Amino acid sequence: MTLSVVIWVIGKCVHDGCPRCSQRSTKKQHVACALKFLMCYHKEGDGMLSHIVTGDKTWVSHIIPESKQQSLHWKHTGSPKRKEFKQTFSTRKIMCTVFWDRQGVFLVEFLPQGTTINPAVYCETLKKLRCANQNKRHGMLSATILLLHDNAWPHSAAQTQDLVTSFKWEQMDHPPIQP
Repeated sequence: MTLSVVIWVIGKCVHDGCPRCSQRSTKKQHVACALKFLMCYHKEGDGMLSHIVTGDKTWVSHIIPESKQQSLHWKHTGSPKRKEFKQTFSTRKIMCTVFWDRQGVFLVEFLPQGTTINPAVYCETLKKLRCANQNKRHGMLSATILLLHDNAWPHSAAQTQDLVTSFKWEQMDHPPIQP
């Protein structure tokens, strides 16, 4: 088994010939994505922009703060001060997936705690996206949706790609994120 070590110094890979983290290949991918987008825009005009649906995931931290009424306690003047424990946000996080287009947000989905995003879960989210599209964006029913989401594993899995194809949606390439 060969172990390859990559060292990053001020944002540049110093490992010679590394195809995964070469800045040239990343820059080429960024340029290719931008050119594809510009060519679509040149061919279809402003109408293309209304067909782009963007999706992203984020962690949402939440706590339920105590109200002022709940925090009031009767005590004597000599009573010790009440200790309040610090609430931690990390234990109260849930995954949120949001899809939006030019007109605004039209699907927000919260993943149940303890559930991981895999192709099956993401396909269910895409089915909900299709229903939300049919319910909220009646003009887009006959038009092709240009789906812009990152190139994470569940998004690029064969099951997801088959579903997107069956919906007759197109995918816009998402440029890779540079480290």
